[in-house]
Amino acid sequence: MYIEQVNSPQDIKQFSAEQLRQLAGEVRNALLTKLSAHGGHVGPNLGMVEATIALHYVFNSPTDKMVYDVSHQSYTHKMLTGRKDAFLNPEDYDVVSGYTNPRESGHDFFTIGHTSTSVSLACGLAKARDLKGGHENIIAVIGDGSLSGGEAYEGLSNAGEMGTNLIIVVNDNEMSIAENHGGLYQNLKELRDTEGRSSCNFFRSLGLDYLYVGEGNDIPSLVAAFAKVKDTSRPTVVHIHTQKGKGYAPAEADREEFHWEMPFDLETGKPKVDCSGMEDYHSLTGKFLLEKMKEDHTVVAISSGTPTVIGFTPERRKQAGRQFVDVGIAEEHAVALASGIAAGGGRPVYGVYSTFIQRCYDQLSQDLCINGNPAVITVFMGTVAGMNDVTHLGFFDIPLISNIPNMVYLAPTCSEEYFAMLEWAVRQTEYPVAIRVPGVAVVHRKEEFDTDYSELNRYKMTARGETVAILALGSFYDLGQALKNKLREESGVEATLINPRYITGLDEPMLEELKVGHRIVVTLEDGVLDGGFGEKIARYYGNSEMRVLNYGLRKEFADRYNLDELMKANRLTDKQMAEDIAGILE
Repeated sequence: MYIEQVNSPQDIKQFSAEQLRQLAGEVRNALLTKLSAHGGHVGPNLGMVEATIALHYVFNSPTDKMVYDVSHQSYTHKMLTGRKDAFLNPEDYDVVSGYTNPRESGHDFFTIGHTSTSVSLACGLAKARDLKGGHENIIAVIGDGSLSGGEAYEGLSNAGEMGTNLIIVVNDNEMSIAENHGGLYQNLKELRDTEGRSSCNFFRSLGLDYLYVGEGNDIPSLVAAFAKVKDTSRPTVVHIHTQKGKGYAPAEADREEFHWEMPFDLETGKPKVDCSGMEDYHSLTGKFLLEKMKEDHTVVAISSGTPTVIGFTPERRKQAGRQFVDVGIAEEHAVALASGIAAGGGRPVYGVYSTFIQRCYDQLSQDLCINGNPAVITVFMGTVAGMNDVTHLGFFDIPLISNIPNMVYLAPTCSEEYFAMLEWAVRQTEYPVAIRVPGVAVVHRKEEFDTDYSELNRYKMTARGETVAILALGSFYDLGQALKNKLREESGVEATLINPRYITGLDEPMLEELKVGHRIVVTLEDGVLDGGFGEKIARYYGNSEMRVLNYGLRKEFADRYNLDELMKANRLTDKQMAEDIAGILE
């Protein structure tokens, strides 16, 4: 096997064209073997095998610097840069991350997991090189889907006037996660249809040189193109047309499904775990919104390149018609669009992952909340129990969203409360409302929930006790119930349990009421403590005799953590918290 001979990019430079072709086959087989067993980004990596081999054949990494946008297509790059064992040996599958990481290798220059950043980062590397008098090539690799993000436009615009060596490889597989959306893609299609010869050329209009490669999965064609632009003195786009999921029939046939996939059967492409009968908040939300669209033609669901996050599968997108909008990977635009729709009398609901709402602070503050427009934002996977890669953490949204004036940020504890809040949020016309979808697994409760949340910041006391009051926010409500039970068992304390519901404000009458008969207030939140919900409670009680214990996550970039271990490290188990409380009471 040729792959076993490759310990660095230098090892492939003497390979013949046929040997490189065979290497590509071995790499693709290794990818499929690991991905089918382990899960990960399937389509993006299968489509970039030949291009990555050609890049490393022509350029001299790490002297020549490659920056992969999102970097979810960098698995082949990792295999060629000394990390092949993490793809060949099952016991080493978790040694490397799913994204580039400088701590793993000197061939990686940034830890990247969010989109549309590579051109801007590469511009920075090129500027630093020029200031120091260097001559190495700087290469940014960006997918066509990522071009819809605002930072990609900003980077390309800056690159066009740099007048220096900067090579931008546009990997055009005609897909984002789902289909592409935006006017830019009409020009990309025209460039593909004309083999790059169209006089209408987005990249040239920005001052970039341009080269088209129609056979983006053909190594000799790619090698020739990259050799032509190597050591160029001009910022240059190499536009390559590739096949997403190349070489694996199920991934070629269903490119959206196989963008990222859980472990699957290699023969059939079917998931190894059948989740078809399992409830999830994504699908439930899509079903709910589709019903609302039928009742009210002004209801519109908005996605920023991840339509199934809000439950809009291809079939639901078809049913929704113009009442569903995918803006591409453009979260900032999605928030501003929602504000505009609300201002015009529509009822927008924007569904987004917690980790991606981080891009939108200015739009949340300026475009939405200053104007007070009644748009609705559903924040998914805002939990420590969700994605655990350092680039995709879901526990920073509470401080980010809850401290913006005029925003109402709600934290339901279960499915029934979530949809009661969502029903109200879509119906009301007074506030911008965000709802933190409660965790990963769907939780049901057989109790009555309010249908009107317009009287803001009114917490719900679900069990009245004494001595200790537990304010258990959203998805940590069950942990609060477990702590209540543990205190009863081990200390004989019958604690008060409260569902705060509102992240953005204080129920001062209830907090005052707790001063009678309570010595300790405990706050639980599924997010970082700094700037979070618990600190608001602690500040309220600051000049009183009430002891306040805040439980949540310390501020850190945790990476590929074990959930149980991270919870224990933050003393987020009922046993640990009960011990802390008992120590104070004694």
